[in-house]
Amino acid sequence: MDKSAPARRRLALLSSHLCPATSPPKSNCFNPLVVTNCTSSSNAENTENGCIFCKIVRGESPAIKVYEDDVCLCILDTNPLSCGHSLIIPKCHFSSLKETPPSVVASMFSKVPAISSAVIKATGCDSFNLLVNNGEAAGQVVFHTHIHIIPRKASDCLWASESLRRRPLKLDQEAKKLGENIRENLPSLGNIEDSKGQVSDLIGN
Repeated sequence: MDKSAPARRRLALLSSHLCPATSPPKSNCFNPLVVTNCTSSSNAENTENGCIFCKIVRGESPAIKVYEDDVCLCILDTNPLSCGHSLIIPKCHFSSLKETPPSVVASMFSKVPAISSAVIKATGCDSFNLLVNNGEAAGQVVFHTHIHIIPRKASDCLWASESLRRRPLKLDQEAKKLGENIRENLPSLGNIEDSKGQVSDLIGN
């Protein structure tokens, strides 16, 4: 018996789902946006063809899927930080959050309430962390945008940083300048003038 037959059937099913035979072939990757490599490094496992998430999407690598639609899917992390640790990934390859189209980001995050609720119920946890590691310094290992849903329980001591003392922000001119610098680097998102007024009223001129 051909052991690869089930894998081929899964791949064929996924392919027919992405590109139905009843409609003209088209890309599901939001052209004309350019999809970049997984990483700027030379690690072959993080190039688009070698990307583990792309392989899962194509049905070439095993994964336990808990949700799937036309834009994204959710799988259990193979190296979980806690029981039920899940990943929401886009089906198209984007190396970072910056490279991911806003419509894809919106679609991914819109699934968080339902998926996280299901994970919490299934694991018996009462809380969860929502996490995006964006860039090497932030701990990103697979350079294909993804969202972590990490179930939590009281006193699980998962994050060492939770025991660190946090210092309050000083509402001084330095903080005001930081806020201004962030706003200057924002694209046009609307309501920026409102936020300027709030900051000015808060710390004074």
